[in-house]
Amino acid sequence: MRDSGLWHPRLAALVAGMGHTDIIVVADAGLPVPPGVEVVQLAVTRGVPAFLPVLAAIAAELVVEEATVADELTDEGIRAGLSGFPVRTVPHEDFKVATRKATAIVRTGEATPYANVILRAGVPF
Repeated sequence: MRDSGLWHPRLAALVAGMGHTDIIVVADAGLPVPPGVEVVQLAVTRGVPAFLPVLAAIAAELVVEEATVADELTDEGIRAGLSGFPVRTVPHEDFKVATRKATAIVRTGEATPYANVILRAGVPF
């Protein structure tokens, strides 16, 4: 067992296998998943697990080059959770199109509207 970091075996493997410009999506409970994109289903009940702790756990192990959110996201707590990265905003419909290229979508139990973020992997040099 790991002492720290991601304990979820599939999430740890996904993050470890990501290359420069690969994307992973941390999503609320309602974001549609495009055909062919893997879903890591974490949602247990409404709000569990919450979006921000899942985002923080993934971001702690991934070099994030850029985060993308929908223009429609109004939750300041979620926006604050992205303060360490360059953040790009796009219309929600464009966001959903961009998820087609995701390595995986990690579905949380979050019920806040538009609580979704695309994390694009960077490099540590």
